[in-house]
Amino acid sequence: MLYSKNNEEKLSLELFKNPTAEYRGCPFFAWNCEVNKHQLLKQIDMLKEMGMGGFHIHSRTGMGIEYLSDEFMELVKVANEKAKENNMLTWLYDEDRWPSGFAGGYVTKETKYRARFLVFSPKEYEEGSDESLEEFSSSGRAQRSNNRRLIAKYEVVLKDGFLTNYKRLKVDGEPSKGAKVWWAYIEVAGSSPWFNNEAYVNTLDSEAIERFINITHEKYYKVLGEEFGKSVPAIFTDEPQFTHKDNLGFSHEERDITIPFTDDFEDTFKKVYGASILDFLPELFWELPDERISVTRYRYHDHLSERFTSAYADTIGKWCDDHGIMLTGHMMEEPTLETQTKALGEAMRSYRGFQLPGIDMLCDRREYSTAKQAQSAAHQYGRPGVISELYGVTNWDFDFRGHKLQGDWQAALGITVRVHHLTWMSMEGEAKRDYPASIGYQSPWYKEYPYIENHFSRLNTALTRGKARIRVGVIHPIESYWLHFGPEEQTASIRGEMDENFNNIIEWLLFGLIDFDFIAESLLPSLTEVHEDKIFRVGEMGYDVVIVPNCETLRSSTVDRLEAFRKAGGELIFAGETAKLVDATETDRVLNLAKNSEVIPFTKTKILHAVEQYRDIDIKNEKGLRVDNLFYQMREDGEGIWVFICHAKKTDNPDIASVENIDIRIKGVWNPVVYDTMSGETYPCEASVLGDKTRIHYQFFQHDSLLLYLQPGEVKENNINKFVAYSKSDELHILDSVAVTLSEPNVLLLDLAEYSFNDGSWQPREELLRIDNKFRKQLGYPQRMEALVQPWINKAKTEPEHRLSLKFTIISDIELVNPYLALE
Repeated sequence: MLYSKNNEEKLSLELFKNPTAEYRGCPFFAWNCEVNKHQLLKQIDMLKEMGMGGFHIHSRTGMGIEYLSDEFMELVKVANEKAKENNMLTWLYDEDRWPSGFAGGYVTKETKYRARFLVFSPKEYEEGSDESLEEFSSSGRAQRSNNRRLIAKYEVVLKDGFLTNYKRLKVDGEPSKGAKVWWAYIEVAGSSPWFNNEAYVNTLDSEAIERFINITHEKYYKVLGEEFGKSVPAIFTDEPQFTHKDNLGFSHEERDITIPFTDDFEDTFKKVYGASILDFLPELFWELPDERISVTRYRYHDHLSERFTSAYADTIGKWCDDHGIMLTGHMMEEPTLETQTKALGEAMRSYRGFQLPGIDMLCDRREYSTAKQAQSAAHQYGRPGVISELYGVTNWDFDFRGHKLQGDWQAALGITVRVHHLTWMSMEGEAKRDYPASIGYQSPWYKEYPYIENHFSRLNTALTRGKARIRVGVIHPIESYWLHFGPEEQTASIRGEMDENFNNIIEWLLFGLIDFDFIAESLLPSLTEVHEDKIFRVGEMGYDVVIVPNCETLRSSTVDRLEAFRKAGGELIFAGETAKLVDATETDRVLNLAKNSEVIPFTKTKILHAVEQYRDIDIKNEKGLRVDNLFYQMREDGEGIWVFICHAKKTDNPDIASVENIDIRIKGVWNPVVYDTMSGETYPCEASVLGDKTRIHYQFFQHDSLLLYLQPGEVKENNINKFVAYSKSDELHILDSVAVTLSEPNVLLLDLAEYSFNDGSWQPREELLRIDNKFRKQLGYPQRMEALVQPWINKAKTEPEHRLSLKFTIISDIELVNPYLALE
């Protein structure tokens, strides 16, 4: 159990003040060079000094030691021993770079384990024709090759862009007059330098994933198995995905379309549905006339998602469960209905295999959907928390305010394990271009980082206790989105509106201070039986009210449970259009259910009004308006309740301090205590009782957060007009010049130079990276910033073939004494 200390009846003040390793962050420790023991031990001490509770051993671009070799594994053992010495945790990472599954290329050396995809083409390919491109990606997108086989042939008839007729032909069959012939091929993914001159893995094939486990996980188990579940709590899997789905832009265009597929997909589809996917394949690509819905299209997306989840997350999750270690990490492209449809089918389904589900949050984005999906699954499966890969791609000037704000809103949405992206071991070579900033010794503030890390670790000691108090469930609308995955010109506006509605209901509820969980229809049958109950049970959770938001189709298994819930008197709300389909087939079943339920327009005001009776907290400003920039999390812990309140949106100008007086009202009569996560201190919170609510007046600056523990019992009446401030705004007046001491020498970056190639004429000044790539392209070398093979793959030393001369001009108003030149 990750948080075994939570078994104590109450949170000890000592643990809150000085949290232990499991509550602290564990950054990606980028092994991106020729790793040596001295640097490894030194940098683990630095991570400890920063307040980290551990690290993820992450083979990254620049890795110079053969991945998973005896030398590599010996360093893994050294790192783990050092971590134990420092009372830290060693978190594992299951891949050389990402996405996970190919084991640095060891798995996909065997062609049978490489990704496959279906190519639907308007042309017949000659045997062995090569469609490979020189463009390579660090994802599982279709990498074309010359390895394909024909599986079906069709005649297709379109009228006004709609699929009016089609027929599967024999290979030597002739089409009808006026019909266009299309061919369907299964193609094996081609090689890519990103996958170390191999390919991505077939994530629809459990045998391929078992091979991945045998090469990777079993190796770690052999070396560190005795520490699994102790000093080694989890293994991180990164961005597993299938070949991304393609769709036509215009219905009449004639080009290759690629979609995920595998060798036995036809067989397993037929086994589940009793019908051939290949007989109806054109319905995946074109719209049917008269706004008819294709049940085959719906079934394809569902079956594909199930094949992916069962092959990847379920297979690895079972191995981890059997070996006493948690599967953690995150999926690919989780945030929108569109992105997860294209790369995963649906995100939430895969979380069933994770002992510690997770997300990533790069570029300081606000993907509330991504966090809420993972948090919902964690709640329903009774997982200890959610992991987040955060702070990535925020650059060198992303300061502590950004770190706190980004971490706070994620904590409110259930994030308990923070994986800082990332800590470079080295800046050598291509490693220096790896998504800065480096959250480590290269940043001048690294010794001050405990100020941030202590805050979040203290917060975790509270927000991992007890059980989340959530009363509202929302049916996830992803399956309705699948119905419209057709040509852009006909379906993009429909799908765009669906994604907008998806985002809206998330933000309306969260910023309306009504917390909720998503309910994934695919997971529901395994999480609850059909039974009459006023509480809608989903695994470990129970909801007082369920919202069905603009869904066009529902599963029959979902309708079974909603009917029983409503029959028992449960509160069921249909917001927006009511589904006319069940399992993508027309029926009045949902319409009849809606007649006995509450049906409201899909608007913010109507939805919030409909769930007002289930509100536990409200926060308003001095004008009486509900604040629009705060999140909260509420957790029941014994007889008391934890409440965490924080900001979510980015500030307009973080350099101008602003304060807001807020009025917090919490259902019930409580005696609140402030747990100050910045200082580790606790003190009573001034409050009053207003009817059946506890009322707190509070002052919030734009990066503040508040952690309260609500104890049962009457509060002492206080002046309710007083706004309490626990943060202070100080003005510092600097009237005269002050002495400045440098912590390290000043550095001038030399990144612009005149240049000469092979002793030719000098060329005007240019950025070094552009100069480098200019001649790499000219000579046919791999480009900088592209998908490069890892150094450990090819260690052969080569003699220089050309000479590039650089000339730097430095202008200085002062004379420099004993300057140094550092170069690579």
